[in-house]
Formats: sequence, C-alpha cells, structure tokens
Amino acid sequence: MDVIGLDIGGTKCSVVKSDENGHFSFKETFQTTTVTETLERLFSVIEKAKPLTDPIFGIACGDPMDKEKGIILSPPNLPDWDHVTIVDDIVSRFGGKAFLMNDANAGALAEWKFGAGKGYDNVAFLTYGTGMGAGLVLNGRLYEGKQYAAGEVGHIRLAPDGPIGYGKHGSFEGFCSGGGIAKWVQILAAEGENESVLFKNKELYDITAKDVAEAARAGDAFAADIFYQSGRYAGQALSTIIDILNPEVIILGSLYARCQDLLEKPIREVLEQETLARPLSGCKIVPTALGEKIGDYAAISIALYGVEMENK
Repeated sequence: MDVIGLDIGGTKCSVVKSDENGHFSFKETFQTTTVTETLERLFSVIEKAKPLTDPIFGIACGDPMDKEKGIILSPPNLPDWDHVTIVDDIVSRFGGKAFLMNDANAGALAEWKFGAGKGYDNVAFLTYGTGMGAGLVLNGRLYEGKQYAAGEVGHIRLAPDGPIGYGKHGSFEGFCSGGGIAKWVQILAAEGENESVLFKNKELYDITAKDVAEAARAGDAFAADIFYQSGRYAGQALSTIIDILNPEVIILGSLYARCQDLLEKPIREVLEQETLARPLSGCKIVPTALGEKIGDYAAISIALYGVEMENK
C-alpha cells in the first residue's frame, strides 16, 4: 500500500511517500507561494513520487477547515487558501482516497503511532511551536469533538493581561508559544526594559524566541526571566490538562524540545504546587520523539487513521 503524505504550511510544503509501517521512500520539500502555484507544485511532486494504483493520501494543514468535505478554509498562515477543495482535487487526479486533518491532531496521531506516545491509550500532544494547539488521544482513539475543534488549548486564558495569542490577551499561546514570547519581549520593551543584550544586537521586531533562548543561556537575566515565567505559565496550563483529562503522557513539541533546559524546572515547580497528586504521578511529560520529522509522520498518520476508521 502506498501512503502519500502532504504537509501544507505557510512557508513550506512537503510531500512524502511511505508504506503502512512508516518506512519512507520519497520526500520533497518546497516553498509555499501562491495558491495556484503551490497546488500545481504539490500535484507535480505527487506524480514524481509515483504512487501505485489507489494510493491513500493524508493532508495536514492548519485550521480552519471543513474536515468532512475536505476543504481548506483560509488558515491564518494560508490566508488566500479560501475554500480549496484539496481532497476532491487530489482524488480526481490520482484516484484512491484522501483525508484532511488539522496539524495538531495529526501531530498527536504521529506521536501516538510512531513516537513518544506509542503504547499509551491516553495522550496529549501540544504543538508548542509558533502557535499552541493540542491533539488528544483518549481511551485509544483520537478525540476531535463535535465540530472537530477539540484541543484548542492555546485559547485558555492564564492571566487578565499579557501578550496576545489566539486573539486573546494573556492566553496560553500568548505566554508560551514561540510567537507569543516574541510579542512578550516587545511589550516589556515598551514598558521600559532596555538593558538586555537582546536590544543591543537586533531590531525589536526581529527578535525571536530562539534569540531569547540563546540570550538566556548566555546569562542574560531579562531573557532568562522570560523563559522562567513562560515555563510557570505553561505549568499552570498543563496542570489544568492533567486534572481534567488524566493523560498517561503529555508530549510537548518543537519549542519545548529545543528549550527543555530552560522550561522544565519552572513547569515542574507549578505542577507540583497546582496539580492533583494522583493524576500527576501517573503522567509523563516528554519532548517530541519525532522532532523535525513530525510533519512527515503526521501526514501519513492521517491517511492510515482515516482508513482504520473507515474499516471499523
């Protein structure tokens, strides 16, 4: 069985080919440009991958989307992708079956099937990247909710005010995502902070979470405090998730994986203070095991899960 995965992002797209066991035989990545150009490039790369008759396609993309109809509906990172009938377009050209899913749920599937969630029945995966979303596996099945909108943890408000994430001041995404941390630096700078090395080496609006992490590791007190406070806010959000869902493992994505040395201690401090002891004792908190390959595994996991659900 040929499994073709498409990972559609705001800056780049990837097409991969694998078997049902996640053994990859093809991958090509290219820059996202206009809708028309990017779709044509996706189709040409699929042809290059030479799928066999009746392939299975998995398509990972950001929300919003109409998952049941297979339509992309202008995600924030793909604003011109309005009502793109991606599933019908692919099936009409290549045959087989195609399934569309948001990237957070797809990431949860990938970690559950191939990564740090393998062997568990209750898994929470947090993207922990530029934004903050979650995918949930509960009792051995992906939980998507009535409108396929479950897992939007980035929208949780953690403070009355603070950096904006997910359209909300003081949200989990605002305090803890890569994009949120960059905005937080700008807010603090406007309030009078100007001693940090961050402001001597870069223009304010060019500062990224990566810059803040590097400064923190180099001993910059301002940068270190941002990550410490971000970790405490993350601990607050994770405590809520653990108390409500009682997962066996929470898997944290890219920013946490790169900055575990800065975030783990403050997260753990708050978890010990805030979380019910029994569910906390039964929950592991770990970085993604798939790392930079998670997008590849996520896309093929959508296809495999779609077929599995059809056969139940």
